[in-house]
Amino acid sequence: MRESMASVGRFLLTGALLGAASLAHAQLTPAQSLIQDKFVMNLGGFIVGTDVTAHLNGSSSTNPDIDFDQTFGDGSDATRVRADALWRITPNHHLRFLYFNNTHDVTRAIDRNIVWGDYTFHAGATVESKTKFQIWELAYEYAFWRTPDVEISGSLGVHYMKLSQQLSGTATFTNGNGGTTTGFTRKENTVPLPLPVIGVRAAWAFAPQWVLEGQGQVFKADIDGYDGRITDLRAGVTWMFSRNFGAGVGYNRFVTTVETSKEKFDGQVRLGYSGVQLYLTGSF
Repeated sequence: MRESMASVGRFLLTGALLGAASLAHAQLTPAQSLIQDKFVMNLGGFIVGTDVTAHLNGSSSTNPDIDFDQTFGDGSDATRVRADALWRITPNHHLRFLYFNNTHDVTRAIDRNIVWGDYTFHAGATVESKTKFQIWELAYEYAFWRTPDVEISGSLGVHYMKLSQQLSGTATFTNGNGGTTTGFTRKENTVPLPLPVIGVRAAWAFAPQWVLEGQGQVFKADIDGYDGRITDLRAGVTWMFSRNFGAGVGYNRFVTTVETSKEKFDGQVRLGYSGVQLYLTGSF
């Protein structure tokens, strides 16, 4: 009989604790839920300006930098997407994933010579420029400060970046002996770059439906012949219009510089973007 009463007592206590936890969760404001939920996802696009400057060395020369935005201008065929996902494995231990894609395709009659490796695209020629820049990041976060309204986390992760630059048009090829050949050319070079990053992220539910968030990541390293530097700064405000869904606006500034003498890319590239991001948020 005593054992039966003890079992009933444990059952009632467990039910009471679960009920209290459910009630506490239900009493969270939509903004607090964004800071407390297990899964958070953001998907958005950019109203953004880019800054792509690069040079590709020739077989016997070091070529000057090309400002691709100044030379080719802004193309109509552009895709700029950023997706973020956060998994709170426990309240303090998180995994965060980032994907960014900036694809820019533009064709112009150039007004100056472009020297790209051993190829020279001459002023007046019609040249197509395709720039594709992608980032994948996986990071571990530790929340060292948590309240119902505030979360501050430090992170350590790995960025994998891939930049592909292609120029197509009539060009003059100069070989190492000084001989030249002119004809249609499609020249593509790729820079794959894995780099570790460290960062900090903070979120503040300053009103029942509003969350302010800021994030910064930096790193500099010379790894396997790639000398790379990263700065990634982001700030945004999210309006949770329901318990699980919201919309936000933010500002993102990203700059990376890579110098390498690899076969697929012997030279230097500096790529940056900055601008306003509009995004949708879901949390569960």
